[in-house]
Amino acid sequence: MKMNEYFARMKTVLGEDYDRFLETVDKPAYKAIRVNTLKILPEELIPLLPFAGEQVPFAPTGYYVDVEKLGKHPLHHAGAFYVQEPSAMSAVTALDPQPGDKVLDLCAAPGGKSTQIAASLSGTGLLWANEIVRPRAHILLSNIERMGVKNAVVSNMTPEALCTKLEGYFDKVLVDAPCSGEGMFRKDKDAIFEWSVEHSLSCAERQKAILDCAARAVKPEGEMVYSTCTFSPDENEGVVTHFLKEHPEFELIDTGCRFGIKTLDHAIRVYPFHGGEGHFVAKFRKKKGKAYKGRMFRYVEPTREERVEIEKFVAEILRNVSFRHYHVIDERILNLPDPELLPDMEGMNILRAGVKLGDFKKNRIEPHHNLATSLTPYEFKRRLITEYDDTLCARYISGEELEIDTWINGWGVVTVNGITLGLGKAVNGHLKNKYPKGLRTLAWKDLQI
Repeated sequence: MKMNEYFARMKTVLGEDYDRFLETVDKPAYKAIRVNTLKILPEELIPLLPFAGEQVPFAPTGYYVDVEKLGKHPLHHAGAFYVQEPSAMSAVTALDPQPGDKVLDLCAAPGGKSTQIAASLSGTGLLWANEIVRPRAHILLSNIERMGVKNAVVSNMTPEALCTKLEGYFDKVLVDAPCSGEGMFRKDKDAIFEWSVEHSLSCAERQKAILDCAARAVKPEGEMVYSTCTFSPDENEGVVTHFLKEHPEFELIDTGCRFGIKTLDHAIRVYPFHGGEGHFVAKFRKKKGKAYKGRMFRYVEPTREERVEIEKFVAEILRNVSFRHYHVIDERILNLPDPELLPDMEGMNILRAGVKLGDFKKNRIEPHHNLATSLTPYEFKRRLITEYDDTLCARYISGEELEIDTWINGWGVVTVNGITLGLGKAVNGHLKNKYPKGLRTLAWKDLQI
């Protein structure tokens, strides 16, 4: 009964395109990767990936793939690419972040859109990635870390608390709202049986509340993108129409996207017959409003003793030290994004600001995995060089201790195809494996992609 109701609703929404939609229902879901240009260029990566196909229409760095288990690939471990549903890339394409922008991704986990924003910023400006559900916020942080993003703040807060605190602060805001997920039914065939109009209407009410919060965080003349992965008019056009009625300070503007079907004159809908599972994207401009009046972050330099220890530590490991904004909190050593761009974060639940370099331990500093992921191999004094199809690479990812004869004792990195994988410590011809246990892949056969 629910299926009949769903398809009847889709027929009303699609009109003359309904038959095209029906032809896609039983076909396999699209899969894609997005090249992480913070670490490697498409022309360098794609020749290494025989499973990569044509470029997707939704983002210049996205490519179709036709294989599973890509999360086990060594170049995925290294942050060279992100596995992402192709049409999901459209929201950031519409947001169009520019170098130097301050950008908020309000509902950011697991991090596909956040890391796409980060690539567009190219290490400049500020990315603030927020997730309300704490376990998902830690997944978000892990992906931010893996992709080598240096200029991000990751928070675990309600949209209301965050956007009230940072009213009028951001140049651009992305609201990829939790939704009924109709665009994901081909990926999860059973999900359609759980569909209901009531659930869709419940999602729409939650989306309205989130957008109300997000509107506060946009500065005057700033822009906001609202996106979902559902086809529901209640959650898409209905939410946008309601928002514009409640917020006359905003106007709907062209997304700049030349794919999908236009709706509400400027918003777009993407369906499987466009080459992606499904997405809705609307873009707003804030015509007037309050600019940020809060305090800015008060940067506190490490103590003299701390700085001496930190500089000694990084000089022992690195060739050229590019860190400038050391910050010590609870024995953790961070390198912050540009402090002049940071708002006051007092009282906020921040999981990470910038790059975690390490931790003060008794009589030493223990480097953190984020130190490796944030830098290129050439910045380290000691490197163990591998290729993605190398047994040595697989043994490292699985957590094995390795025998080496090329390093003198000390910390260094293991690399794959010119990208850092993680840390190791050489002791008398043995490399003690410091790849995080939660990231390890145990079976070499699983890496044969």
